[in-house]
Order: sequence, then structure tokens, then C-alpha cells
Amino acid sequence: MLLDFEKPIVELDEKIAEMKSLAQQSGVDVTEAIKSLEEKLQNLKKETYSNLTRWQRVQLSRHQDRPYTLDYIYEITDDFIELHGDRNVADDKAMVGGFGTVDGQTIMFVGQQKGRNTKQRQERNFGMANPEGYRKALRLFKLAEKFNKPIVTLIDTPGAFPGLEAESRGQAEAIARNLKEMSVLKVPVICIIIGEGASGGAIGIGVGDKVFMLENTWYSVISPESCSSILWRSWDYKEQAAEALKLTAKDMTGFGLVDGIIKEPLGGAHTDLKWQSNEVKSSILKSIKELSTLPVDKMIENRIHKFCSMGVVRN
Repeated sequence: MLLDFEKPIVELDEKIAEMKSLAQQSGVDVTEAIKSLEEKLQNLKKETYSNLTRWQRVQLSRHQDRPYTLDYIYEITDDFIELHGDRNVADDKAMVGGFGTVDGQTIMFVGQQKGRNTKQRQERNFGMANPEGYRKALRLFKLAEKFNKPIVTLIDTPGAFPGLEAESRGQAEAIARNLKEMSVLKVPVICIIIGEGASGGAIGIGVGDKVFMLENTWYSVISPESCSSILWRSWDYKEQAAEALKLTAKDMTGFGLVDGIIKEPLGGAHTDLKWQSNEVKSSILKSIKELSTLPVDKMIENRIHKFCSMGVVRN
């Protein structure tokens, strides 16, 4: 998938490839010219990706090749045992989770999972969990607490599923219960936004001691398109909506709503899964080590204070 702002980069990359091919066929030495173009390409990439607008970062967060929850889990863990079902209604495939081992440390991973093709997207409901997905997540949180294992949530959803059947099964109650229960879990909780972090769908597994965002992700109460449709009665103003919402990792860090930004490779997380996974893994292990030194009561107190302190109240 080629994004509009990436076209100059792709065109220059294709030109370099064409020059290399012609040089090989003709035997003409164009090493210096190719070297110059490659330097120009690298500078163009740096300039482009360091000056992205908020809407462009939203686009990058949705890139079809971007790593999803299971991609990170399988790359980070030495083994992974997926657990299924909420023990009440069904196994929501939009929410995945289970135990995995990272450098000898057993961790409970939970996160939303999107699909790569049409069939998978339908099966995973585009990463939009139903109430049973959030209840499955809570069951896994409690299981981790029972065995004193840290929890890592990987957030990537356009929102909780808004269908009539989801509401009739208690979507709001399921998310609200997760907020309450996550705030008092007796084990370290690290939350990482790896793609889209939309509304209650994200916060439903987003209450943690440490909350991180990957560099090209977004976190907001509403998507730019939906905001545009409400304010302007049209999706045509999504770019203006994205600017107004201030939903990027840099914005959220500035507001004190997240604890840090996990750097991405030039071009986005999808350009180097292994490198990106190592960055995520490093942040997880560092946070667990830091949180493990705190008494449980102090850790819970800090977590509650963290979220209660968010926002601004004006008289």
C-alpha cells in the first residue's frame, strides 16, 4: 500500500533500481551517481518521516503491512500459549491473549488482533472486540494475577464493536468493569499502543502502570473520520479533525497521558519487524524490572493516582 506522501520516495527508489539495472547491462560505471542518489533518498526519507502531519501518522498507523499483536508476540516470546474464551458466551477472535516467555520471564500478553485479508478481517471483526472479548481479557488478567505474572497489553483497534448485539450483551459494562479491575491488579501492567488507539475499545485494556505509544500511532476518544462526520457532517475534513484532536504519540506525551514513545524505524514499524520488536521488548523488560521493585500497595496507589490525575477541570 502506497501512501500519498511516500510517492516521491518510491519514485526515487525506482530510479535508483533502474540505474543499477542499466549499469549492469551496459557495463558503464555509475557508482558515484548511484551513491549520490542513495544519499538523496536517505535525506528525503528523514525529511518526510520526521515532518509528518497528524493525519499522515494516522494513515501510517493503519498501513496494511503494519505488525499486529500476534506478530509482536511471536517475535518477542520464546514460546506462546494462546488461551481462548470468556467462559460465558464465546471466544472473541478480535481479542487474543496467553502466556509467553521473554528472556526467561513469563508474561501474560493480551491485545486486539486485526486480519491481513478479507477472510481474516471478518473473522477478527477488524480488531473490534465484543463484550466477550473484554471479558476474556479480564479473565486472563485475573489468571496472571493469580500466578503473579506481569501483564502486557498491545492496543490496536478502531474501537469496541458498536453493534446492537454487542450493546445487548453489555459492551459498556464489560469495558467499565475492566477499567475498575485493571486499576487494582496486584501485578505490573504495561500497555503499548501499536497501531490505532480508539475510544473505549482501547482504554478497555489500557489501564496500566506504564502506557507507551509507538512513534506512528494515535490515541483518541474518536477517529478523525468520525469527528469530521459529527462536526462537519462529512468525512472530507478528517485532516482538520486530526489536527484538532492532537492524537499523536508526541501530543499524548505532552499532555502526560502516556509515559513514553517507542521509536519506529524510518518509514514505519512495518519496514523492520525484528528491529521494532526488539524496541518493544526492551521497553517491556525495562518497565517490569522497574515496577518489580515497588511494593504492591504502592504500585496500585501510583496506578490509580496516575489515571485520576489526567485531564483538566475548569470552574
